[in-house]
Amino acid sequence: MPRGARRQSRNGRTTGPSGPGRPSGPGRGGTEERLRRLRRAEDEATSVRLILATMRLKMRRGTWTAAFTARHPTLRIEALNRTDVTTEISVSDYWISGGAPGEWAAEIASYPDVLHVDSMAALGDGCLYRLKYRNPPIIALYRRLKLPLQFPLRMQGGVVTWEVVARQNEFKAVLDYMRGADAGVQITSVRRRPLWSHLPALTDAQHQLLTEALSAGYFAVPRGITLTDLAKKLDRSKSSVSVGIALIEKKLVESALSAGTLG
Repeated sequence: MPRGARRQSRNGRTTGPSGPGRPSGPGRGGTEERLRRLRRAEDEATSVRLILATMRLKMRRGTWTAAFTARHPTLRIEALNRTDVTTEISVSDYWISGGAPGEWAAEIASYPDVLHVDSMAALGDGCLYRLKYRNPPIIALYRRLKLPLQFPLRMQGGVVTWEVVARQNEFKAVLDYMRGADAGVQITSVRRRPLWSHLPALTDAQHQLLTEALSAGYFAVPRGITLTDLAKKLDRSKSSVSVGIALIEKKLVESALSAGTLG
């Protein structure tokens, strides 16, 4: 037999030129590599999927909304938007059911985290109030994760209904925070969907602009910030922000129409 040739042993295994060796074909190393590839593929699939969840939990003590709704359990509150004043202070519009315009202003102003209250107008079976207040810790978490808050936030009897749209790891961070505030937090609904089916192909700059505009309340109803103020906040010209938002809206509409056609 020529030197270096492969030969067959008595047990049927194919051996190399230096005697009995490993069986031919993929061995343990090949199996481990396949498992690693599968794990990587699973991690990548998870990272490009969005979780859309709705939670119900008790509001953290020390916030005016927790104290006020616990004191008036039949009243309903909806936070409609939020605008940064500083990293520690925000302004939001709240709709409160029942009562005449301004009826609750003095009581709300008495809470330590509320800095200023304006009574705005009657709306439906309630009234609008604009509050300047110290941010609860959840705002810092959302800012760090670069997640937009989903409005309206509905509160009653010390309980808030909170909607989250986030990737898997971001959702876990929010859920961990919520469980720290209320161990009995309830997830009332949850859906998972591919990121690309939920959002159009925005550039990084467009995604950042959309996140900033959402966080500032530009798309809230009623609008929480004007285009002029949003441009000042972003240190950009009003025309560039207007064009940027128009392009984002165009992609959103085209994506929604495409999803409807394909669905």
